[in-house]
Amino acid sequence: MLARGLIDKYTKGQLKPRGPQPSAACDTNIVTTPPEKTPAPAIPLAAPATAPVNYASGHLMAWLWRTYLKKHIPTLAVAVLFMILEGSMLGALSWMMQPMFDTVFVQGNGDMLIWVGVLLVGIFVVRAVSSVVQKVLLTRIAQKTAAALRIDLLDHMMKLDGAFHQSHPPGFLIQRVQQDVNAVGDVWRAIVTGAGRDFIGLIVLIGVAISVDPIWALLACVGTPLLVLPAAMAQRYVRRHARNARDLGANLSTRLDEVFHGIVQIKLNALEDYQSTQYRGLTDRFVRTEVRTAFGGAAIPAMIDIMSGAGFMAVILYGGAEIIAGDKTIGQFMTFFTAMGFAFDPLRRLGAMSGLWQVAAAAIERIKELLDAPVNLKSAKAPKPVPTGTPEIALENVTLAYGDTTVLHDLSLLAAPGKTTALVGASGAGKSTIFNLLTRLVDPQKGVVKIGGVPAAEMKLHELRSLFSVVTQEALLFDETLRENILLGRTDVTDARLKEVLDAAHVSDFLTKLPKGLDTHVGPRGSALSGGQRQRVVIARALLRDTPILLLDEATSALDAQSEHVVQEALDRLAAGRTTIVIAHRLSTIRGADKIVVMDRGKVIDQGTHDELLGRGGIYADLYRLQFQDGKSVVDVAGARRPAPRFDGPADPRPGLLARMRERLFG
Repeated sequence: MLARGLIDKYTKGQLKPRGPQPSAACDTNIVTTPPEKTPAPAIPLAAPATAPVNYASGHLMAWLWRTYLKKHIPTLAVAVLFMILEGSMLGALSWMMQPMFDTVFVQGNGDMLIWVGVLLVGIFVVRAVSSVVQKVLLTRIAQKTAAALRIDLLDHMMKLDGAFHQSHPPGFLIQRVQQDVNAVGDVWRAIVTGAGRDFIGLIVLIGVAISVDPIWALLACVGTPLLVLPAAMAQRYVRRHARNARDLGANLSTRLDEVFHGIVQIKLNALEDYQSTQYRGLTDRFVRTEVRTAFGGAAIPAMIDIMSGAGFMAVILYGGAEIIAGDKTIGQFMTFFTAMGFAFDPLRRLGAMSGLWQVAAAAIERIKELLDAPVNLKSAKAPKPVPTGTPEIALENVTLAYGDTTVLHDLSLLAAPGKTTALVGASGAGKSTIFNLLTRLVDPQKGVVKIGGVPAAEMKLHELRSLFSVVTQEALLFDETLRENILLGRTDVTDARLKEVLDAAHVSDFLTKLPKGLDTHVGPRGSALSGGQRQRVVIARALLRDTPILLLDEATSALDAQSEHVVQEALDRLAAGRTTIVIAHRLSTIRGADKIVVMDRGKVIDQGTHDELLGRGGIYADLYRLQFQDGKSVVDVAGARRPAPRFDGPADPRPGLLARMRERLFG
């Protein structure tokens, strides 16, 4: 048991100098005592690594129009036409008040009564039809625009490199694609409606009021200048809090994503209360921010209400005196009063639109930041054709760093065509980074990566990646049917070829146990299948791709002995005739490799066959003897058997095995 513990610590890079180490209880399967309930600390927003850019409102609106709305001009023109009709009907209705009161009611002209009634019905019919048409057209434009934004965001983010996705959690990106785009679509529709129906209606109604008496109209707007400064302050207030609300919403999405994906660890570590407290703290901050945003958005219509009340009082005082004196008629007053009363609602909506636009602007800012993120990994402008046959893989003097941390130091490596090359070393030695370099998930700062003699950076990205099949420990499956997870959208696979792949990957062994066979849904991330079954599905997927290069990253490390035997057999079939690179901590899986490369701290420190490395001693030989020690004997390079050293035996004059390993790993 002690030897196994030392093996695990060594292979996972956990042999550290003594001293307190950071805890990672949430990331292990160890059941720990739940933390005491304490107030939730302030949680930093899941924001980009760089400071957000603040764009002017005019710039954002121009970008949205130019990129997404301009293409809908014909439909938008028809919608605006019907909005003008709807808005102008309020002016027509208010204009009807004067003849209705002065001619019909005051003068008692009964012949005009029927015509006034017909005109009123006609006004409401036109208003109803135009309202339905413009709303349907605007909804169509808004949904198409939102769909285009989502697709562009997803397409762009899938092109961004790993550094971007490390600094932007999934919840943050989901918030941008879903909630922010929805906010833009809803607010844009309100803005277009306001600019069309409400603005036109307001102009028509003010025109009617001016036609009755310009002085009355001027008095009604007496408080307008007082709105300018408070409205500007309210807009800035709304913009600031709306931006914070967007980031808090992203943080909430990130928290939920982590909770649901880590639900097993949360249960095992009794962290339900802790996670609930963290989420409650975020939710409280989000609620406060949304309330403040709503307060700022409601402040502008409220100020318009106060201004309108002051204007109406001035009109009543001045106009009432004229009516009493006989200078104005009741019909004129009713027309003016109706026009200004109808103008009240569109004026409030236009005032509220300012706050709505600030909310939309905050969402558009975040969307534009993502769309402006540079794509660093691109296909060559004059790409070279990919190599044919089974290619050789070469890394020549490659250096790679993430920020100030150098991961690979002037590394050179050669994997022969059609052979299996294994990479061995502690966690952090740079093994997985080599996989990322080969598939151009990242580019080196120095050196060159060649596939079949062709630099990887000089090929088209999709053609380069079409050379590789990758099987990892994670065995990622999608929440689709088993068939869809294997075919991955391909329609050219015959039933015979599919059966051949299923048999070779040992998927057929458990297929009959599934309720719907190949059409069984595998659940989120393949949760309806066991670890061994998921690995076999991924192997079937790789067999179907039939690529010349195979990359295996700890493909059997998480499996039990029975599952490992079945999966290893399928992997051996998959590797036949391909250039294969294997990452493994369990040396039993790579003893038959054509070449084993030992890595440490981003450098190749030894390479050769299994027997050659054992014969030379070093880290590989020490690790091998430690892994295969059973308390009785150790197999040496010559195959002879000798007594195994005991940890509680007499002192050895040489440095201990653990000390020698630590010296090589940490200096």
